[in-house]
Amino acid sequence: MRMSKLVGRRIKEDPRDAQIISHKFIIRGGYARPVSTGIYSLLPLGKNIAKKIEDIIREEMNAIDGQEVLMPVVLPRELWEESGRYESVGGELLRFKDRNGKDMLLGMTHEEAVCHLIRTEINSYKQLPVMVYQIQTKYRDEARPRAGLIRVREFTMKDAYSFHESQECLEKYYEKAHQSYENIFRRLGMNNVVSIKSDSGMMGGAVSHEFMAISEAGEDTIFMSPCGKYKANREVATAAWKFFSEPSKELEKVYTPDKTTIEEVAAFLGVKPEHTGKAVFYVDNNENLIFVMIRGDFEVNETKLRNYLKTPQLNFANDEQIRKAGSVPGYASPVGLGKNKIRIVVDKSVAESSNLVAGANEEHYHFKNFNLSRDLPGAEIIEIATVRAGDPCPITGAPLEEKRGIEIGNIFQLGTKYSEKMNCNYLDNNGKSKPIIMGCYGIGVGRNLASVIEQSHDEYGPIWPMSIAPYHVHICALNIKEENVKSVSEKLYADMKAAGIEVLYDDRGEKAGFMFNDADLIGVPLRVIISPKTLETNSVEFSTRGNKDKQIISLASIIETIEGRIKDELEKYK
Repeated sequence: MRMSKLVGRRIKEDPRDAQIISHKFIIRGGYARPVSTGIYSLLPLGKNIAKKIEDIIREEMNAIDGQEVLMPVVLPRELWEESGRYESVGGELLRFKDRNGKDMLLGMTHEEAVCHLIRTEINSYKQLPVMVYQIQTKYRDEARPRAGLIRVREFTMKDAYSFHESQECLEKYYEKAHQSYENIFRRLGMNNVVSIKSDSGMMGGAVSHEFMAISEAGEDTIFMSPCGKYKANREVATAAWKFFSEPSKELEKVYTPDKTTIEEVAAFLGVKPEHTGKAVFYVDNNENLIFVMIRGDFEVNETKLRNYLKTPQLNFANDEQIRKAGSVPGYASPVGLGKNKIRIVVDKSVAESSNLVAGANEEHYHFKNFNLSRDLPGAEIIEIATVRAGDPCPITGAPLEEKRGIEIGNIFQLGTKYSEKMNCNYLDNNGKSKPIIMGCYGIGVGRNLASVIEQSHDEYGPIWPMSIAPYHVHICALNIKEENVKSVSEKLYADMKAAGIEVLYDDRGEKAGFMFNDADLIGVPLRVIISPKTLETNSVEFSTRGNKDKQIISLASIIETIEGRIKDELEKYK
């Protein structure tokens, strides 16, 4: 491709709304352009990279016996009503009516569609296991799209679905899919990706893993042991906490004037925050009030709490709701609230600690020496604390490290969550109808493109791995108006194309600095510079993106050199 004809210009300044590296370089380098908030067009450079990502994904999916299908983006309401998700999923599901008044939606994920497809094609255990996948447009009406291609509304995703007659069969295939994902991210050139246990969220299922590209630009918080034996998303992470315990003392009401926060109460009474109990009130989606008590130095992990309560949504209760329940904001206590039929949930940090300071449900007063087993017997006790950096690893006991990560893929053991509701069944060897056991496996194409940049760049632009680079070689012709430079450049360009080399040729006649700045933003792995000076010795200057070292190589051997380098580089990503 000639640069003079390449659609997509380079931009000198960073876009105003860009806060992360990949967003800046994607816009400045001419890979994509915003159409609306969270909606982008891919330009040729971006499309070239996306296609190579998709090709790698296809190869790895086919290697584990995947069969490619294509399901529609637009789906009828009835399918999602069968699964129960039409009502349970919130505003991120874009619903609309067609011209006939029929309720429709844009697919943000395709569990319902694939169940509809498979139940028409699979009816016997003899056909199982099987996996189908697609690379298709999705639409998720994100409330706050951000970070360029990292969090968008419209995106391209590979989603795969496996179907099994037993949990054991699913688990074996799940491990194959896990390895396939590791292969994919390695081949894409991401050098720091971890697989972690995660919350299944609206997808459901008992087991799920997220693949995280470690990056400061990541939205997710990950906790890891220094040795790597323990890795978990903040939403599900736990720790080997040790709690303070001593013989119970007598419950005592004490005066705490205008002291409503943990910090104020602890300072006033001369105790540490970890010797207090914190009260947090929530309201679920059915307007039920939930009183949560946790040790004062911890924060409630709302994902853990939602999963325990089996509710899709939790909001903080307001002061009026708290007072109506018989409690006092800032001085709340679970003691005596049971009679008001409020659901009380207590974290293990309170259950396994002793003689805590807690609210007294009376303005300006707190209790000292609150002990759960004595003062609130029969409470619901679960582990809902949020892990913090430095907390002890549940496996090794070493201080946990906190890192940021970009979710670039996820896999789920769905079980029969969808198949049972949607009558996606098979006949077993006894002729009995049973729901098919399912697995689900997703990868976002655009998000992976951006994540590669986050892990592989310098101050000038992306450094693309050979496996997904938009081109393999970039020819820069300096002083192209000189006949010798032009004729040699044109011949080398033609010879490279004839040899099957993916080549970008800067034939625009721009100044060297301008040309090299553009080349850095495009990030092609190999660069060949042709100039009057190099041609004095029938040579070219050869360099690698991201490496300042340069070589002078004869024109007679440059194609052979480049072919060898491309082959060697691509071998790394097989």
